[in-house]
Amino acid sequence: MGDKSTAQAGHLGDETLKDNASAGVSTATLNSPEQPSKIVVNKEVLDDNSTQNEPNVEKPHVDSADGKGETASENSTGEWRFTRRAQLVFATLSTLSLMVALDGTSISVALPGVGGGGILALTEIIVTDIVPLRLRGQYLGILNGMWTIGSVTGPVLGGGFSESVSWRWIFYINFPFAGIGLVMTVLFLRLNFIPTSLLAKLRRIDYIGATIFMGSTASFMIPLSWGGVQYSWSSWRTLVPLIIGFVGLLVFGYYEYRYAEHPIIPLEIFTSKTATVSFIGTVIQGLVLWCALYFLPLYFEAVKGYSPIISGVAIFPDSFTVAPSAMIAGLTITKIGKYRWAVWVGWILTTLGFGLLCILKVGTSIPGWIFLEFAVGFGLGVIFPAVTFAIQASAKHETLAMAVAMTSFFRAFGQAIGVAIGGVVFQNRMYSNLLQYTELAPYARAYSQDAAGLVQVINAMEDGTTKQDLRTAYADSLRIIWAVCCAFSAVGFLFSLWTKEYDVDQALTSDQGLRDKQKPAAPTDV
Repeated sequence: MGDKSTAQAGHLGDETLKDNASAGVSTATLNSPEQPSKIVVNKEVLDDNSTQNEPNVEKPHVDSADGKGETASENSTGEWRFTRRAQLVFATLSTLSLMVALDGTSISVALPGVGGGGILALTEIIVTDIVPLRLRGQYLGILNGMWTIGSVTGPVLGGGFSESVSWRWIFYINFPFAGIGLVMTVLFLRLNFIPTSLLAKLRRIDYIGATIFMGSTASFMIPLSWGGVQYSWSSWRTLVPLIIGFVGLLVFGYYEYRYAEHPIIPLEIFTSKTATVSFIGTVIQGLVLWCALYFLPLYFEAVKGYSPIISGVAIFPDSFTVAPSAMIAGLTITKIGKYRWAVWVGWILTTLGFGLLCILKVGTSIPGWIFLEFAVGFGLGVIFPAVTFAIQASAKHETLAMAVAMTSFFRAFGQAIGVAIGGVVFQNRMYSNLLQYTELAPYARAYSQDAAGLVQVINAMEDGTTKQDLRTAYADSLRIIWAVCCAFSAVGFLFSLWTKEYDVDQALTSDQGLRDKQKPAAPTDV
């Protein structure tokens, strides 16, 4: 798409996108209006030659409360959205509240989660607001790369803080970054909004659906964190909340379908086969990615005997290949206008990569494990922008924001169940392995309960046959985890075969696009 209008669109979006990337903040979007407004970008951004099927819609001028001209749609009466900037500020303040997490309570840890989840979601939503679909690949690649860099450097910093100063610095270090993001958001994020009273906005929130959804999700997720560690998987303390959460999610889906006037998750986003298989792929991607990020460092700590800091560095061949491959894939998709090839290549590389990780053993050399890690990182990196492109290209304008938000949700959901599934696989395999050793069999039940806790046990042992046998059993248990991830990746590839190649040269229609800094937007016929 080489026309001048699209280039101008990308240029005008650069300033806000740079501010957005610098701030690193966003918040979860609320549900889209039932009858969404259609706002077509000014001719300065996209002229009528930039796409063949651009709707002919007038964009009237509305005076906002501050006296500045704002852009609204012809159907803006009764329609609402909380402004992106207000949501960003709320998300960042929620993240800053992690100071109270130092007391260790679940509710205080949940608050930063609310802010962090919103930051991830609305960052991508803002990109969809201000950048045409064809050009989003390069920006989505950059954003996903930044997220990946933060995810992989976090364990290294955390290991360093826990060894050198205090674990509390894991929380303290977030304050300057969140603070900078908050200031940048308030000063530089300039988006249009549809002025509506606060009461009208609050009336359109699906309180019943939100309560059922949040309660059911929490009930399902919490036992995943303590299953097999604090309580056994067969304990009623684990099974009861899991069952309640699962049933609650079914009730939520039924309520949203039959009774919700303004559902928080419009079921229309699942009517597209491409979107559905891409959401499934996003769950699988989160699952296998977090298995790799969680269990690979344990391999280096328990099997190789490395310190937490060195173990974090040792996974760089895997983790630091995600960011560049995501950027390259995004740029390539933008260049050629096709995304399905990237989805397939990503899953093939990921499947191959986890298959190669199955080769890791106690005696694997340094060049050996460096080489074996590369494919997984490249594959997962390519999937990031590719799957996001597929979801956005197949979404309707009125459900686009929610589709983007659900992408972040499903990826996070996959991450949560990924560590839990990996933990169950490790426990069962480790227990079976330890029973084969006479000296270790009496401790099989205790040693197999917690993969992370077993690291300290192994490193505290004196060198000898028992320690070597325990490391061998540990490496073999991790091998089964890689095999399971390989199988999940293969399933992700099979689902991706149903991905349809939609046209990416689509008009940019946005309810909350960039605000003209020089003058209010005038009505424009396109």
